[in-house]
Amino acid sequence: MPTERITFDGHAGTLDARLDLPDGPHLATAVFAHCFTCGKDIPAARRIAARLTTLGIAVLRFDFTGLGHSDGEFANTSFTSNVQDLARAVDYLETRGMPPALMIGHSLGGAAVLRATADLPQIKAVATLGAPFDPGHVTHNFADALPEIAAKGAAEVSLGGRPFRIGQSFVEDVSGTALAPAIAKLNAALMVLHAPGDAIVGIDNASQIFLAAKHPKSFVTLDDADHLITRAEHAEYAADIIATWAKKYLALKPPAPPIGAPEGIVRSSEADPNGYLQDITHGTRHHILADEPRAYGGTNQGLSPYGLLSAGLAACTSMTIRMYARRKGWPLEHVSVDVSHNKVHAQDADTGSGDKIDEWKRRIALRGQLDGEQRARLLEIADRCPVHRTLEQSSTVITELAP
Repeated sequence: MPTERITFDGHAGTLDARLDLPDGPHLATAVFAHCFTCGKDIPAARRIAARLTTLGIAVLRFDFTGLGHSDGEFANTSFTSNVQDLARAVDYLETRGMPPALMIGHSLGGAAVLRATADLPQIKAVATLGAPFDPGHVTHNFADALPEIAAKGAAEVSLGGRPFRIGQSFVEDVSGTALAPAIAKLNAALMVLHAPGDAIVGIDNASQIFLAAKHPKSFVTLDDADHLITRAEHAEYAADIIATWAKKYLALKPPAPPIGAPEGIVRSSEADPNGYLQDITHGTRHHILADEPRAYGGTNQGLSPYGLLSAGLAACTSMTIRMYARRKGWPLEHVSVDVSHNKVHAQDADTGSGDKIDEWKRRIALRGQLDGEQRARLLEIADRCPVHRTLEQSSTVITELAP
């Protein structure tokens, strides 16, 4: 995915960030808030951002004050300052003409996006992953150091094998923050994602967040994922779920038509010169991705060219059957068409040639109270599908070089 390395002003200095952009048309923007003492480049953040960009959603992920390459001292930060940094991130994106509509927060970052969104009416959807209901929950990570922090005003603690200086102001701020009022105030759809076996933030936190929210709200289990969502399959699953759910609330606009391509023209434009990923647009409303499997040098982010041909045959067959059954008034409840493609020896197809030809196999499933004659007739009608006829007949492809 194309990534811009950027900076913007936080509450106490410059914040370091990455803006991950779609390979194709930009349809929406999201902000990702990382977990406590983590950073914008943790595997879960990278993987979720990468998956969202394939669906047209740009993602801004940044290091909170005092972390990563961002300015400031971590000891001087607080939960409130993280919320302020999120608001600054939203402001920055708006100046770029990319106003965010989706907020995603992991662990304490999830609590922060819940608190921030309560005061950001432009946000339409919020997703949390392993988020605590009580931000003060984070202090259990350094519970042994709390007496020293209280006595000295600050203390150095080890978190994830790295030293951090925690101040008393942070402890007081995070312990004194109640999320329930902010969650109840949300004017955005909420999705809570949590693993039942999360050993860092228990599943009861997800229940409390969910119960405090008003509808629309959803809950999704992350099954056996760990708290940091370190396994790629768990991160990609979470990203798929978030992207599919968010479509309903983000009011994604269709991509602009390709420059110079009139209505009715299908245009395939190379999205990744190092691979085979293609952005395909048709007119002003439709956009899909095409690619090759990883085994053939692609990134497997879309159907292969032959997969698209198979999809065209399957869709046209189903439409043709539905059109005929509707006209006849037959009780056809549902149609599905499976198509496979292969290269076979021509003699196997009785052509008398030794060359290989393309073979398309269709398996048509019809559901409904249809008698034997009706089923047989619909199978015949499948052969009248225009794409079927095009594939069976010879075609001419005219090619010219654009100026």
